[in-house]
Amino acid sequence: MSVISVITVNFNDKNGLHKTLKSVTNQTYKDFEFIVIDGGSTDGSKELIEKYQNKISYWISEKDNGVFHAMNKGIKAATGEFVIFMNGGDCFNDDFVLQDNVSSLTSEYDIYYGDNYKQSNGSKRLKTYSEKLHFSFFYTSSINHQSTFIRKSLFDKYFYYNEDYKIASDWEFFVYTICHQNVSYKYLKKTIAVYDFTGISSDPKFRELYNEEKKETFQKYFPAFEDDYKEVEVLNSKRFLQFQHIKKYNISWKLLKGFINVLLLFLPKIEKR
Repeated sequence: MSVISVITVNFNDKNGLHKTLKSVTNQTYKDFEFIVIDGGSTDGSKELIEKYQNKISYWISEKDNGVFHAMNKGIKAATGEFVIFMNGGDCFNDDFVLQDNVSSLTSEYDIYYGDNYKQSNGSKRLKTYSEKLHFSFFYTSSINHQSTFIRKSLFDKYFYYNEDYKIASDWEFFVYTICHQNVSYKYLKKTIAVYDFTGISSDPKFRELYNEEKKETFQKYFPAFEDDYKEVEVLNSKRFLQFQHIKKYNISWKLLKGFINVLLLFLPKIEKR
């Protein structure tokens, strides 16, 4: 049994998949399991997988019910002690990532996470993390599956990814296992992945859906904190953040306060009309 199972899921993203296949198969460390789950692509992805099949431990191309259904298929097929998801379009930071980190994956911790680059439209931004993952961190953020090695047995012990969710299933898994079950974790202090930041989870159009799925998780596992989450939503609203930004500039802040005071003076007169 390999220590690591790298799982790639893909659907009709041949170009992104090609980049991922090259990144995974170019790793200098070779004693890992590579699993590819394709959702029945019709864009040539299946034929591309066939070209790499001698470097793939297990692959399948068939219709599925979405990305988390595909990821669950990958977990169930995996035999490694730890799994990491490098989905179509995602890459390891360099060819030495597995070699540099495999010795760190011991029985001492269940989740090992590192940093990652977010890449979209030609830009590349480094996302770093803290050594302590407080509950407050998960209110507005999460560690990323592209840069996290997860002990496979956690899925059997707790639950697999929620296939009813479109976006927040991996976040739900992390916040539940780390904050509800106190699963052990360790920060690797290394950059693990470059992940494709153009998918549904990073699209502003789906922000409301993402927040709704997170609310559902809080109601299910952390009901005492549901009202707190509503307050955090306000603190992270676009309008509030704009006020906080303006507050940094003394003159602009005074002008804004003056405008608000004038508005408040006239408001009662307007309401009486």
